[in-house]
This record gives sequence, structure tokens and C-alpha cells, in this order.
Amino acid sequence: MKSHITNYIRAGYPGIYLVSCEEARVEAEMKAIAKAVEYQLFGWSVTDGLVDIKDGHARTAQDPLEALEAIGELSENSIVLLKDFHQFLEDANPVLVRRVKDTLRVGKTKGKVLVMLGCRFALPPELIREWVTVDFALPGKDELGVVLDNIAKSATLAKPEGDDRELLLDAASGLTSVEAENAFALSVVESARLCPQVVAREKASEVKKGGLLEVYAQPATLNEIGGLELLKDWLLKRRDAFGQEAKAYGLPAPKGLLIVGIPGTGKSLTAKATASVFQRPLLKLDAGRLFAGLVGQSESNLRAVIATVEAIAPCVLWIDELEKGFSGSRSSAGTDGGTSARVLGSFLSWLQDRKAPVFVVATANDVTQLPPELLRKGRFDELFFVDLPNQEEREAIWGIQIAKYGRAKQNFDIVQLARTTEGLTGSEIEQVFIDALHEAFSQRTEPTDLSIAMRLGEMVPLSKLMSEQVDGLRKWARGRARRATVAESEKQGRKITA
Repeated sequence: MKSHITNYIRAGYPGIYLVSCEEARVEAEMKAIAKAVEYQLFGWSVTDGLVDIKDGHARTAQDPLEALEAIGELSENSIVLLKDFHQFLEDANPVLVRRVKDTLRVGKTKGKVLVMLGCRFALPPELIREWVTVDFALPGKDELGVVLDNIAKSATLAKPEGDDRELLLDAASGLTSVEAENAFALSVVESARLCPQVVAREKASEVKKGGLLEVYAQPATLNEIGGLELLKDWLLKRRDAFGQEAKAYGLPAPKGLLIVGIPGTGKSLTAKATASVFQRPLLKLDAGRLFAGLVGQSESNLRAVIATVEAIAPCVLWIDELEKGFSGSRSSAGTDGGTSARVLGSFLSWLQDRKAPVFVVATANDVTQLPPELLRKGRFDELFFVDLPNQEEREAIWGIQIAKYGRAKQNFDIVQLARTTEGLTGSEIEQVFIDALHEAFSQRTEPTDLSIAMRLGEMVPLSKLMSEQVDGLRKWARGRARRATVAESEKQGRKITA
């Protein structure tokens, strides 16, 4: 990052837009860059005016127009770090926009560089092509290691080493320097030591603040999923593919998995369990939240998400109901000025070319709403179709649900319950048992096979309610997607040949 900005300055770029919320870290980096290129560094803010970073001398120029005038009077080979200046440009004041253009033009000939710092990208169309944009990456493990060592030293604790150090740095990956410092300090206060669990908890809280990503502290396991043997086996074969042994073998890291199928059949649960299989943190992205009303905000949201997941990597990124986020990309030009199409294009480019070990698990109910570009090979490693559970899977689901709610499986005829719930999804089976529990509790008794059967008589399953859509989805998946479980006909064929 440092060399990238240095090269822009040496090449004579007059305007650099840094997207970052870490003012202190950016200012420290700019000091080092200014020293390396032998430029004088100034800082500007609406509260302090124009300040010489070296000696602290300040010039009263809080107004943006006054600031640009003062910048014009600076000597050659100067860098000016403008803090929050983008907020004055959002309303596109024509006088201010014109003055910015003039300052940049003169700056290019006089060796003056304007570096605008903001937590998001926000410029009027008249200025977008005047600035080069740089996403200031979140701190890596080396930088976080410095923060960790400083906290250990200030708390008079032994410097973390080995596996303990790696666990702490993994837990802090994705945080800013200040957030990591606070999380490390909190762990010392709460447990009198540097505790990865506390740091991970704080990271989940900080990441959730942005409203785009959510960190799951305790993802599901494969034991919570009934059936889906082929899908489980596919995941288990790749659980060690992120390690050094796989890298030395020449094996590329898995890219991701797209799971389509009928609602309630375990797609989301499988996505959660993937993180447990790979023993990596799980982040959830609601694709619909990427889109915002302000011009450029949707693209900025995607860049922020990518920066965060790559900083936390290796990790699992779960995108639920993918079709709801990108279904409008085909008609984007006529509905939202092309925003959906641009966001989709950036997302597809990242899926194809990403280098960071981020395993993407996407789920979709209506695959016909997905743009074809998302489905081709290279975006995801595999496309699986999850159908309604068969007899064997329903037996497994009943056993899981009965045990989940603290009942003994031997008190129920699971084989018969599986037969009578043909056509139900896993989530519907769970709801039937919950309804039976409510009914039994109201009478202060325990649920029985009979009470469950009575609840079944009152339910209209999704497979009957939306039979046309279910049949259409099955027809689409035939020959296009891998089945998540062995078909009944294949099982019978295997038994006969055996």
C-alpha cells in the first residue's frame, strides 16, 4: 500500500482519494511517504485549518475555499492530507468544484499533491475522473502483531508466541488498528490475559456495526444436518485444502459452492456447517444490503465487504438468498441507472480473480432469477441441488429434532414418522414437532406419535402449496446441478448389484 501511494506521487498524480476510517494510521503512513519522496506534509481539517505536520504551525483556513486558496500558496513538493473534505463536495457546489479542479491542475505542474481521506468514496461526477482512488487496506498480521506486542508490554505480560500468537492475530484480522488495540486491551481487563475468544467476540461486534456483514461465533456442524451425504462428502474432502500441505502439493484453495433447492431443505444450515468443517470463521452477507440510494454508495459497500473478508481470510463467506440481491441486474440500466449491473460485475470479477483464501457459500431458492454469469464454472467450484428429503433423510431429521428439544428418540416411532411426513421439508418437520410440543405443554403432558400425527393433518406442506414451482426447479436441476444426496433409484440399484 505504501509503495502504491508513493508511486502515484512520484508519477505526478495531483489527486489521490484514500478510502479508510483509520485517520491515525493513514497519517503515520503519509509521514513516512512524505519523508521518502522528500515532500513537506500538511494536514487540513475543518476544525484545525491547514497545519504543517512537521512543526505544528497552523493557518486559519477552516472554510474549504479558503483552504484551497492557502494550498495554492504552499511551496512546491507539498502533500496536503484533506480530512473529511469529501463531505463538502457531496452537494456539488459549482464554485468549490471549479476551485478543486483548478487546484489540481496547478498542483500537477508545481508538485503539489492533494490526498483526500474519507471513510467512504463520495465525489460528484464532475470530479470522479480527477482523482485516483486507493482503498487503504486494513492492517495485516505484521501490523496487528506490533499492536499486540505493545499491549502485552503495557500490561506487563509475556509477549505471545507460537500458536497463541497466531490465534490472537487470526481473531483480530479484519479489525482496524484502533479496534484491535481496544479488543486486546479488553481481553486483558476481563481475563487478565490476552484471550482470543474475547478478541473474536469484539470483532463480531465491530463487523456487525457496518450493517453489511455479520460474524457467526458458533456455526452449525454437519451432525445437525439430516442426509445430504454427497454434499457432506464433497465438503469433507476439501477441509484440509487451505493448509500449507495442500499449498505445497500444488492444490489451489477451493473457491466456493452454490447450493440451490427448495426452501427449508437445509441449504442455509449447510452453509453454516461449512465453516465448522473448514475450521474457519463464518461471515454472512445480505446481498440486498449492498445497494444504497446515494450515487456510488453501492459500489463502495461492495469494496468495504471485500476488504473486510480478505482481511479476515482464510474464512467462509455465506451469501444467503443470492437471487434477491442480483435478480435485477438484467434490467439495471432502466431501473437503477446500471448500479445493479456494476455491482454484479465487480462481484463476479472478485469471485473469478480473488487471491485471498475466502470460500464463498451462496444459497438460492429460485435459480431462474440468477444471471447466467453467476452460474458458469470458475465462479464456484460446484453447483448442488437440494431436493425434498427422502425416507432415510427424514428419519435422520426426526432423530435430530427430537434430540434437539431434549426428548428421547426411543419414545417415538421414527420410521413411521418419516413415512407420514413424506413431502415435508426439514424445517417443516421441525415445526411440526414444535407444534406438538406446544400442544403437549398446554396439557402438561409429553408429545406422542399420535399428537404429532394430528398436527400433520392440519399442515399443508410447501411441496403441495407450490407444487408447480417445485417441479419446475427439479426439472431445471436435472443435468445442470449435482444432487446433494443419492437418489432412491441409485440406492436400490446398488443393493441389487451387491
